[in-house]
Parts: sequence; C-alpha cells; structure tokens
Amino acid sequence: MRCATHPEVETSLRCGKCGKPICPKCLVQTPVGARCADCARLEKLPTYHVSFRYYLRAIGAGLSLAIVSGIAWGALGNYLPLNLSLLIAPGMGYAIGEVISLSTNRKRGAGLIAVGSIALVAGYIVSLWFANFLAGIPFLLVFRFSISRIGIDLLALALGIYVTVTRLR
Repeated sequence: MRCATHPEVETSLRCGKCGKPICPKCLVQTPVGARCADCARLEKLPTYHVSFRYYLRAIGAGLSLAIVSGIAWGALGNYLPLNLSLLIAPGMGYAIGEVISLSTNRKRGAGLIAVGSIALVAGYIVSLWFANFLAGIPFLLVFRFSISRIGIDLLALALGIYVTVTRLR
C-alpha cells in the first residue's frame, strides 16, 4: 500500500476516520487515534486567534501604560539607586503584559508578545527622555552614559521583556 500524499512511500497505516493510506510524515496523532491532515482539521485555539481589533486594543493599552510607567520610571530614576531599575523594569513588564492581556480578553500569541516587548522598550525610552527633561537636558540624544548604567539597563530590559513574554505566552 502507498501513501495517498507521498506515493513513493510504502505504508501499512490508515486514517482512523476515512481509511486513506498515510505515511508517518502525514500522520497526525489525535486523542482518538491516527488521522490524516484532512480529517484531523488542526485549528488554532480561540485563545491564540487574535483579530486586528484586538491588536489595536493591545497597542493602545500597551503604549498608554508604557508612557505612564516610563514617566514614573524616569522620575524615580533620578532619586533612587541605579540597581532598582532591576526591579522597576520587571514590574513594568508585568504590568504591561497584564494590561495587554486584559484588554484583549486574555488572548495570547507571538504578535501580542511583540507588542508588549515594544511597549516596554518604548517605556524605557520615555523614562530616559523624562529623566533628561527633569535634569534640564532638552534632547533625547544627550545621555549621561556609563558602562555600569548601560549594563544594568540592558539587564533590566531583558528581565522586563522576559516577564512580559511570560504574561502573554
């Protein structure tokens, strides 16, 4: 017997529903047995089916919270020790992930992870801008950089993105 999809492959397997010959490449294991791709009808779960309207909601909610929390991070950043951004960024990531999840009716997926991660980075940029604004520096391009600040900020952003991903995965 030859596979219906791959005629060069010999097989003794058949679809449990329609009886069509299938090879191990075509086999889809379901809770009720082996099926062909047509009979298995693999569909995304509704939780992972995100429409354009939900993406617009996620972008609006994520960026709104990113701006507000970025201003708070920028204001606190001038007065608190540098190491506290290791706590602020994951907290901000948690909040952004949770707000995006709530605004999209608890939808999940890679697109929402991207929106949440971009919102977190946007919040960080807002925090840098607001910290410079409070210090009297009018432009975003002028920063007081040091190796330790860059390292801690990158680590904080990585932790924040990790928390955002875990909230939206």
